[in-house]
Amino acid sequence: MLEKQINKDLILRERLALQRTVLANQSTFLAFLRTSMYFFIAGLSLESLLKVEYSFGIEIFFFTSSFILFLIGVFNYFKHKKMIHDNEKHVGDYKMEYYEQ
Repeated sequence: MLEKQINKDLILRERLALQRTVLANQSTFLAFLRTSMYFFIAGLSLESLLKVEYSFGIEIFFFTSSFILFLIGVFNYFKHKKMIHDNEKHVGDYKMEYYEQ
């Protein structure tokens, strides 16, 4: 009876840990998206704010950086989402060393 209660508690903890991991993955993606948007806005507003001789080149740099950051964020999100999904099957699939002795 005690073993079943402990197993349910451990499974619940593992499920909650997976949910926190999913939320952390989403939060990381949103951070990449926010940073990408900052670079994009910087590229859009550079010419109107500053009178720089080579502003077109700097704008291209900001737009390219924004696009690359966005792609890295999307790739990172889906890579970790797949890893989380693959590891979800291990929840509750363990042997407690205490009971094996």
